[in-house]
Amino acid sequence: MQSRLTAAFFAVALTFAPSLLAQSYPNKPVRILVGYTTGGAADAGLRPLAKVLEPLLGQPIVIEYKPGAAGAVAMEYLAKAPADGYTLYYADNGPLTIAPHMYKVTYDSLKSFTHLGHVCGGGSMLVVHPSTPFTSASDVVAAARREPNKWSYGTSGIGGPGHLAGEYFKSFTGSSIAHVPYKGGAPAMTDLMGGQIPMLFSSLAPVVGAAKQGRVRPLAVTTLTRSAAFPDVPTMDEAGLKGFEATAWFGIVGPSGLPPHVATRIALALQKAGEDKAMREQQNSNGCDSNMMTPAQTTEKVRADYAKWGKVIRDANIKPD
Repeated sequence: MQSRLTAAFFAVALTFAPSLLAQSYPNKPVRILVGYTTGGAADAGLRPLAKVLEPLLGQPIVIEYKPGAAGAVAMEYLAKAPADGYTLYYADNGPLTIAPHMYKVTYDSLKSFTHLGHVCGGGSMLVVHPSTPFTSASDVVAAARREPNKWSYGTSGIGGPGHLAGEYFKSFTGSSIAHVPYKGGAPAMTDLMGGQIPMLFSSLAPVVGAAKQGRVRPLAVTTLTRSAAFPDVPTMDEAGLKGFEATAWFGIVGPSGLPPHVATRIALALQKAGEDKAMREQQNSNGCDSNMMTPAQTTEKVRADYAKWGKVIRDANIKPD
């Protein structure tokens, strides 16, 4: 189905190819925002994509970091940016489908932006310091119930996918674990490796190197299928939490009102980039399974996930710290 939709998208776009070629976009470097610090999942996913996009767009890609509020700072910045295609955002679903249900934001997840394409998706991972006694997700649940005031977990920030996965985990299992938010996945992983926090709900990219070095112990992933990057790590469902699923994804977003020829130019470049085998393999190895979607498919995913996570947050009575 997706391949047919993609083919249809290209067919319509190519109908307007002569007019597209006459346009001058882009004629200068394109800036892509990252809502977190360097070294996290967003950084790991965007860099291989940017390398492929540069020759497709014919201009350098400049990566700019604007961390804060689990990606919402960059989201609000983008909403006010000129609608010219020179300021984009490699956004995760957190500030789009989670944050608006947890605290007041100054943007509308659909109306304030032009969704240009879903890039890759995956889950979070429950990972612990090797000094802890935990060897499974069920061990964490038992300890959190037995000693409710003892344990804590870190995430990349309040309202992000890791935070929601952690709070959903608590609600799902009836366990009590304190949340320790950071300003990105990299500093959270640094503190986990140093033993400052016992466990972390992390995107998969920061876990790869630390796990290979034996500095952290992965316990379970929050997708319903195992990650290609961690084939030996069970899912939460396999670990006994039947039906547990908390997924995250990344996409390219622009401000609302992008001229149609600019939006189409970017979307076509993203679709073409998705054909690059080396780029896909690099993203997959970092724990974000490459999956390019058209603008229409991406917009529908934002709409569906917004409704899903809104219900989860209300039912679980999840509040920001």
